[in-house]
Amino acid sequence: MAARMENVEEIRNRVILGEFGVTNVHTTDFPGNYPGYDDTWNVEKFQKNFRIDVVHLDENSMEFDMVGIDAAIANAFRRILLAEVPTMATEKVFIYSNTSIVQDEVLAHRLGLIPIKADPRLFEYRNTGKEEGSEIDTIQLQLKIKCSRNPRASKDSSDPRELYLNHMVYSKDIKWLRPGQELDIVMHCVKGIGKDHAKFSPVATASYRLLPEITLLEVVEGEKAERLKQCFSRGVIDLEDINGKSGFT
Repeated sequence: MAARMENVEEIRNRVILGEFGVTNVHTTDFPGNYPGYDDTWNVEKFQKNFRIDVVHLDENSMEFDMVGIDAAIANAFRRILLAEVPTMATEKVFIYSNTSIVQDEVLAHRLGLIPIKADPRLFEYRNTGKEEGSEIDTIQLQLKIKCSRNPRASKDSSDPRELYLNHMVYSKDIKWLRPGQELDIVMHCVKGIGKDHAKFSPVATASYRLLPEITLLEVVEGEKAERLKQCFSRGVIDLEDINGKSGFT
């Protein structure tokens, strides 16, 4: 019975990679799924087994391991990040002047996809059909810039960065122009979620992968151990000193 229980525990906690596909990816932790195995929900047991390990974190990306849940729950987190986490994005663009080569519709679309660095928790959702915004549901941004020639540019230069002033439009002032072209724009940014429009999605992409478990069937030593370690990402396999030799089990 002990061996049987150990086998059930291994099956219900692992996704199996077979020769022709992946199996056991569906949720199995519910009572009665495995005869003789008590799979009743226990919040204390879940809290003990579940953990989140942050692997990498910076301003643009985050990688973390969720240990103690199955693939279905991991995928649910991915879908929540894509579609349910609110952000601020440009909803309306009022173009008063646009003499650039970019059409109004294309320019408005690009402005709408620029990430807005604002905490959505500080704002309310804007009511449907409401024409005028307020300080509690709308951020008003203005882009007013004009490109001109640089009088100090060298006559032999062909670099636009030297020939023109304000020829590039960045998100800090919003620029992409040639001499004589001008933009005078007001943008209204509102709160929304990714399932309504992709511009509200807080992530460029969100994905998950299964946490692998590597089991060696024999001791690997010496040069073979070094070569095997190089086959994996850093930190997956560590070498140990076994009787004066480099190896691991």
